[in-house]
Amino acid sequence: MSTTATAAEPPKRLLSLDVVRGITIAFMIMVNNNGGAGSWHFMNHAHWNGLTPTDLVFPTFVFVVGVSVVFAFESRLARGAAKASLAWHTVQRAVVLVILGIVVNSFPFFELEHMRFYGVLQRIAVCYLVVGLFYLWDQRAWTKVVALVAALVGYWVLVRWVPIPGVGVPGRDVPFMDMTQNLVSWVDRHVFPYHLYLEPPLHNVRDPEGLLSDLPAIGTALLGVLTGLWLRSRRAIPAKTIGLGVGAVVCLALGYLWSLEFPLNKNMWTSSFVLVAAGYSLCLMTLAHWAVEQKGWRKGWTWVWIVFGSNAIVAYMISELAAGFLWTIRVKPSGGIVVTSAEHLPAWQPYMFQHTFAHIPDPGWAAFAYSVTFTALCFLPVWFLYHKKIFVKV
Repeated sequence: MSTTATAAEPPKRLLSLDVVRGITIAFMIMVNNNGGAGSWHFMNHAHWNGLTPTDLVFPTFVFVVGVSVVFAFESRLARGAAKASLAWHTVQRAVVLVILGIVVNSFPFFELEHMRFYGVLQRIAVCYLVVGLFYLWDQRAWTKVVALVAALVGYWVLVRWVPIPGVGVPGRDVPFMDMTQNLVSWVDRHVFPYHLYLEPPLHNVRDPEGLLSDLPAIGTALLGVLTGLWLRSRRAIPAKTIGLGVGAVVCLALGYLWSLEFPLNKNMWTSSFVLVAAGYSLCLMTLAHWAVEQKGWRKGWTWVWIVFGSNAIVAYMISELAAGFLWTIRVKPSGGIVVTSAEHLPAWQPYMFQHTFAHIPDPGWAAFAYSVTFTALCFLPVWFLYHKKIFVKV
């Protein structure tokens, strides 16, 4: 990880992309800390099949990573960087992201016996590594389209038609897209047994960021790369905005049509989910591009999103470590607090919530007030870094 104390930016920096990145990371922090059971439906993930706005946050960030690869790599290549050097740097960044992801998962006790090796940052690392090296090797758009189709169709074939060892063929011997009996979960249970995400009763059964579902997630990043190539083209700004909108409509139409056969599912990152999520990401990108690049609305409202997006990974790390700490501070019967994993003592987060935000009569607004407050507190250290022109590059 390196820290730069200067704000050197490429001459044609896409401010609208910074805005989208900032909105995405802010909403990610909010939904990851949504205030608990009373939170509104759209602030929670779909239980299994289906889609909520919360399900769109992570794929939008992966999509933005793909767009950023094009702009960042082309900027460095234009400054004379060698492809070999960029490739090595890409590998290093991916390794650092994996390590940070494991730290986030394990903080503060780092218990190796059930340490989770999958995770959000780990998936970002895999997608960044694959599309980054792919882009360095070949910058043509059509090769990305071929890879995208292969990833999405190949994943559908694997999940739909490949027999699950010891179980049978999906749709014949076991329901297609069964929550626990599917090829994705089977692979995770055999690669990292006892190191998966979900709590009882599904603990060590499946993981929402598992190994096999990295394949369609790479498809999400490839859609971002294709968008980046479009935005770097020599077309006029209004034409680019129209193209983004057309891309959004096409992705949404194809994704929802495919979902009739391959349901939308964020946990398994289904191929239809990739297309629908990318469609909504493109909707957000279209609006931001129209407002910022085409209409020139660059001051005032963009500031908070640019600050969040300037150190997006730092903002995410702060939010996850802070949340983990709030759940490991336990309230003793005597009234004191202690840092422990002992579950018989109430955690500080719900204890604090009950004595503050729970006084708001409506549970949804109470949860939302907690979510906004938590996100605002996470904003403060990121704002300090931005104010000091410190940008941490993983």
